[in-house]
Amino acid sequence: MEKYICIHGHFYQPPRENPWLESIELQDSAAPYHDWNERISAECYAPNAAARILDGEGRIEEITSNYSRMSFNFGPTLLAWMMEKRPGLHEAIVAADKLSQERFSGHGSALAQVYNHMILPLANARDKQTQVLWGIRDFEHRFGRIPEGMWLSETAADTDTLETLARCGIKFTILSPYQASKSRPMGKRAWKDVNGGRIDPTQAYLMRLPSKQAITLFFYDGPVSRAVGFENLLSDGERFAQRLVSAFNDHRGRDQLVHIASDGESYGHHHRKGEMALAYALHFIESRNLAKLTNYGEYLEKHPPTHLAQIHEKSAWSCSHGVGRWMADCGCNSGGFPGWNQGWRAPLRQSLDWLRDELAARFERVAGEYLKKPWEARDDYIYVVLDRSPENREQFLARHATRALNEEEKVAVWKLLELQRHAMLMYTSCGWFFDEVSGIESVQVVQYAARALQLAREVFNEDLEPGFLEHFEHAKSNLPDPKDGRAIYEKFVRPAMVDRAKATAHYAISSVFQQYGDRTRIFSYRFDDEGRELLSSGKARLALGKPDVVSEITQESAILAYAILYLGEHNLTGGVRRPDSDEAHAAMIREIKAAYDSADFPETIRLIDRHFGEVPCSLKSLFRDEQRRILKEILASTREDIEGRFRLITERYEPLMKFLQSVGAPFPQALETVRDVVLQGDIRGQIEADQPDLDHLRSLIQDAQALDGRVLDPQLSFVVKNRLEQMIERLAAAPDELDVLRSLERVAQLMIPLPLNLNLAKVQNTYWEMLQNTLPDFRRRADAGEGAAQDWLDRFVALGDILGFARKRLEQPVAAMQVAA
Repeated sequence: MEKYICIHGHFYQPPRENPWLESIELQDSAAPYHDWNERISAECYAPNAAARILDGEGRIEEITSNYSRMSFNFGPTLLAWMMEKRPGLHEAIVAADKLSQERFSGHGSALAQVYNHMILPLANARDKQTQVLWGIRDFEHRFGRIPEGMWLSETAADTDTLETLARCGIKFTILSPYQASKSRPMGKRAWKDVNGGRIDPTQAYLMRLPSKQAITLFFYDGPVSRAVGFENLLSDGERFAQRLVSAFNDHRGRDQLVHIASDGESYGHHHRKGEMALAYALHFIESRNLAKLTNYGEYLEKHPPTHLAQIHEKSAWSCSHGVGRWMADCGCNSGGFPGWNQGWRAPLRQSLDWLRDELAARFERVAGEYLKKPWEARDDYIYVVLDRSPENREQFLARHATRALNEEEKVAVWKLLELQRHAMLMYTSCGWFFDEVSGIESVQVVQYAARALQLAREVFNEDLEPGFLEHFEHAKSNLPDPKDGRAIYEKFVRPAMVDRAKATAHYAISSVFQQYGDRTRIFSYRFDDEGRELLSSGKARLALGKPDVVSEITQESAILAYAILYLGEHNLTGGVRRPDSDEAHAAMIREIKAAYDSADFPETIRLIDRHFGEVPCSLKSLFRDEQRRILKEILASTREDIEGRFRLITERYEPLMKFLQSVGAPFPQALETVRDVVLQGDIRGQIEADQPDLDHLRSLIQDAQALDGRVLDPQLSFVVKNRLEQMIERLAAAPDELDVLRSLERVAQLMIPLPLNLNLAKVQNTYWEMLQNTLPDFRRRADAGEGAAQDWLDRFVALGDILGFARKRLEQPVAAMQVAA
């Protein structure tokens, strides 16, 4: 009897992109990271690509990819973000799938996923098909192979959904044991009632479908999966392994598969260092031959189903009421707000269903003028989403257009298909999952609806927004303000809308603070601005231009003019307009420049207001990221000024502070604040310096340690982390630079022991790579008698000791190290 173990992680974040910018804007709640995708990547996705296995002394013995030894799926929209923002991590995940194919008989561990986490049992047939096809094609694009299995959003399933999977070539999916209703051995007639999670999860089941197709179902082990998510099982890797092994039952007398499924974010985000517990559990199971690790594809090949199963229609893993959580006030919620209700869920879904159906009829009619089969073109549009290059767009049109289209007609096609993309994004499951309709997840799906409404106005010449709001206002908030769907739309959705004028205002203002070329891409817009002018006079600056503004998504373009006057600090005014004739525009610009050149700033402002009052703008017109960057630039000089003044105060009262300290008397609060600001600024300055004065830095650290750690705060920790990462990346790029290694070792020796709670993941990962790939060469050179190589080796091993690596790892001979690698 063989024992097999498979751990599945569902790694997913809801799409958070601004629908008009196609990018995630700054999210302060995720600080010190830019947004929650970045934060969870740092806490979970990246650590699982390089998980630590520790020895008995708590030192790093190995760094390994959990992904290569488990089963996993990533949401396609999350991977799209990762490809742009964290390409190295994206590459590591794809590489882990390739490694898993070598490990598991040619079967990759990655599964596809329904494209944007739509609850398929609540979707119409068209959306079911497109969501599955887009998930498959996105997977093929990234992983370079056809997926065997697909993860269903919230494991939500019904017969029609499973029919869609089977029709699209998917072999298996994973469900909760509570979704199984009955089972029986093949060849037997009597069904066994397995309601209440009583199905045997240690084997695969076949579900025969009405179409005569079939699909394999794996029902995960409920108790162990629940323990991972909610019972602190990830606090101990060995206990995790033993709990998995305990699920085997020798009385079954056959090969068994113990498999679990949970949110992948459990491994590091929900449970700190959960990825280490997972890595150790896998290591413990393998090293002690307790079971064979496998994935679903390999197990299915070796153990085809011998039993049939049927499921509860419209059921899911996170709602005990079927799929009520995404359509009704079923009682499922976070439990954090007693007295609240989720009566808003039904009106939200009804509003979106109304919009979807209104758009569908118009889409068929208008798109039919340009596309042979509009719905087939929508299914195929994922190839354009994945590659928006001109060549790929033309290939798409060659397949689907009814005839050769002019540029205006092509723009109409892209708008129609984008309208449909957003009409699917608006069904992302998180919009209903939580407790309040004004929460960010619900607002996000309504923003997708608003983008679809905006595109509908442009391509159908018809405003569906009033009808949508008539439905959505029936969604009642638990809060007095905003009180309902209409108020939520006005407060949170309409202000987020972007058009070419707003995008141009952002470009124009930011161009005052940074140098752009003739062609600039900002979010989803491109600005061709060859005639741009930037005039400077002291602190004052005047930016003038007339760019061709092009949407990278729809290819629509328009020429707009701008004028921006900046007078220092936060004082900025300007505007955007459609230009008149070339002669009129040139005359207007001459008039504004003449006033500016004579330093008549009141007149310059008056002329800008007169000519550009159509779309006035200020620093508030900037999108959040650039606004924050420019404010930091403005505040940098302010901070320097404040620190300079504080330094004078500190120097003036230093004798008094020393006396107060010597007699144990408390400092006045104002004086304490001044000293802390100066001290932290000095430490930060030394850390960021190209050649830090380590003796002075050590003295500053000693002063900081005497202050109960107030100065050694998370902001300083972030500065130290970034500096160490920069130093080791420089060393990795030029390992022969012994001075860089010495400096890194000394800084690490000084800073790492401090109570900064440093995140050393990137530093340790880079060191591990050098340990495998760089150190062996230096060891051979040292063995050959090269003195400099021996000096490098000594310093590098000392650095590894500071970074927490196991000494036996650092002292391994070359041959053993190559085998371990």
